[in-house]
Amino acid sequence: MEYLIVAGAAVALVLIVKSSLDTSVTGRALPVLVLAFIARLIAHLVVIRGGILDYGGDNIYYELKALEIVDYWQREGFQYVTSDQISGLSAVTVPCQVFALVVYLCQGPAPLACTAVVALLACGLCVVLYRIARLIGVDERAAFKLLVLTAFMPAFLVHTSDMFKDGFNAFLVLACLGLGLSCVKRFDVRKLVALGPLLWALWHVRPYMVFMCAVPLVLGVLIARRGMSVPAAGIVAVLLLAAPAFFLTPLETMQAQLEYGQSAAIRNANALANSGIHFADGGSAWESLHVKVLYTLLAPFPWTPGSLTLQLGKIDVLLWYYVLYSAGRGLPRLWRQDRRTTLVLLLFIIPSTVVYATSMANIGLIFRQRMPIVMVVSLLAALAWTRSLAQQNRSAGTPQAVADTSPTIGVT
Repeated sequence: MEYLIVAGAAVALVLIVKSSLDTSVTGRALPVLVLAFIARLIAHLVVIRGGILDYGGDNIYYELKALEIVDYWQREGFQYVTSDQISGLSAVTVPCQVFALVVYLCQGPAPLACTAVVALLACGLCVVLYRIARLIGVDERAAFKLLVLTAFMPAFLVHTSDMFKDGFNAFLVLACLGLGLSCVKRFDVRKLVALGPLLWALWHVRPYMVFMCAVPLVLGVLIARRGMSVPAAGIVAVLLLAAPAFFLTPLETMQAQLEYGQSAAIRNANALANSGIHFADGGSAWESLHVKVLYTLLAPFPWTPGSLTLQLGKIDVLLWYYVLYSAGRGLPRLWRQDRRTTLVLLLFIIPSTVVYATSMANIGLIFRQRMPIVMVVSLLAALAWTRSLAQQNRSAGTPQAVADTSPTIGVT
């Protein structure tokens, strides 16, 4: 049964690619994503569970919780299990429930089959990222480059090669933002309906990310429906970011979780673990914020000492530096083409970075937490990789006189 689930996930990947991408793109994207799927299974068997790297912990915890859920089902009947029935499920009920379903079908521990499900999500995220890139004006060549880079980005590959929840989180965040950006382009109430289950699932994976997504989502809908100007949208965004201070649950719940992550006790505990770091902040989450932001975005630095895992992580960081550089070039381009889309993206990138910076105490942990930020920033990078119309015409051998009369590339 475990092998059947792996095969089923592979078939599902083929169907997703064929149904989500144009035929002209499918022929190139499908081999890449199938290879990325297989690479994650190999990394699971050889690297994570094979013991080449001494890495993990959360994945084993989620596996144990999945086994507990299956045991509960056998005693009480099949149902959605929450932390009221099993302690420790409060923010991970969706991943653990999915893993439990796989374990239940396999009638025992099935880490390979669970990894296949996570790998399917990871490859599905690459498809989502490609479609968002095309939506905001990235050309096919640059969007495909983004798909390949995302599929094999080392940190993303490792954290979707076992029973981690990071793949669930990244997929749900990008899917929600993609629907929000789609609403900016063309409002459709069906997109709002689709957001419901996605946000619900995200709440049960990483609750505070719902708020990080909600601000650009609400703004995107207001822009689409009201034709709001960029300055007015900025004012609304500030009010939305301040909302947790004035409203009760569920915003109160999200604020409580953020305060827990920002607390001195939790930050000190994370700093004592491997790759931990202490800041001269006097115990305040908001002191030395500029330094914390630098670590949040750029760590581990090339000179940072640490474990073998941390040193290997520098390969990923070098790619990330290239993406950041490209994003710096792509941001002005998007601003000129579509200021509303730019604002929606920045309203996710900037608050998320600041929030993670206030809880920054461990390089290994922030390495995982910033993955959605990396992916959203990479959309800006893809705009820098997009060739201008004149470049495309020169590549195709079109005379410049013809190119001058053609419409410019952009998003209307």
